[in-house]
Amino acid sequence: MTLAAPSAQPLDARKFRDPVWTAKGERRATVGLNRLHTLWFNTGTLCNLTCRNCYIESSPTNDRLVYLTVADVERFLDEIAMRDLPTEEIGFTGGEPFLNAEIIAMLTLCLERGFRVLVLTNAMRPMMRFTDRLRAVQARFGNRLVIRVSLDHYGPALHDLERGPGSFDKTIAGLRWLVEAGFTVHVAGRTFSGQTDVDIRRGFATLFTDYKIPVNAEDPVSLVLFPEMDADVDVPEITEQCWGLLKVSPDAMMCATSRMVVKRKGTDRPAVVSCTLLPYEKAFEMGHTLAEAAGDIPLNHPNCAKFCVLGGGSCSKA
Repeated sequence: MTLAAPSAQPLDARKFRDPVWTAKGERRATVGLNRLHTLWFNTGTLCNLTCRNCYIESSPTNDRLVYLTVADVERFLDEIAMRDLPTEEIGFTGGEPFLNAEIIAMLTLCLERGFRVLVLTNAMRPMMRFTDRLRAVQARFGNRLVIRVSLDHYGPALHDLERGPGSFDKTIAGLRWLVEAGFTVHVAGRTFSGQTDVDIRRGFATLFTDYKIPVNAEDPVSLVLFPEMDADVDVPEITEQCWGLLKVSPDAMMCATSRMVVKRKGTDRPAVVSCTLLPYEKAFEMGHTLAEAAGDIPLNHPNCAKFCVLGGGSCSKA
């Protein structure tokens, strides 16, 4: 099996330039924050892998987002408590979160505050450095901690094409360790194979059976399938009329229920951005507090259309 051929149509340079109006002069769609259900922390963009199509270009050398600290996380948890926000879930992403030396302390702090915690990881060597401490956290907090493992395809060839030779076997080993240690695990796959969702889920179901991994491949939360994105490939702009035409609600968009905290290299404090997919775009930076980040989001980026509106993707299910 080979990867689906990418579209040859480049992005129209006139699109996604104005936050209010599309290239055709139609009013651009926006999404309001209904409730802050999930607060994401990007622990830093350094990663042990350089993937073929990483959504945010994480790598062993990309430190555009530097490591967050426990103190950084605590400040935002304090704001949630002070403002009595309806936040239920804290998510950690990267980069590879387990490269951050303070990750276990961050998880523990959030769990002690009563939140559910979701961690995105490739389940490779950085995670395995923390096996003893992770076991202790799991023993204390049980299924309030969920580990979502990135397994791009159920077949080793396509997964390794994306993440590098041998990465499939290492990720499977980490995933099996998590299962045997009693963790609640989810899996994140990708749709780059060009197969239907039905066929992808069927393939993962066989994989999970073979390796005795208790993940329901039919459940879109337990096995989330992310659409592919390429900001240089053409995609329609989303207008106010699109909600009705597509029969999609703005309330279903990721930015209706979540925000992400990042810390840019060379800055003295973290900032809040609209979502997990736009960590570098200054236009989507919303301030340094959750109060400042409560405004509406204009869907003025190709990722808004490809991943969320047209692709149906979300990093968390509110």
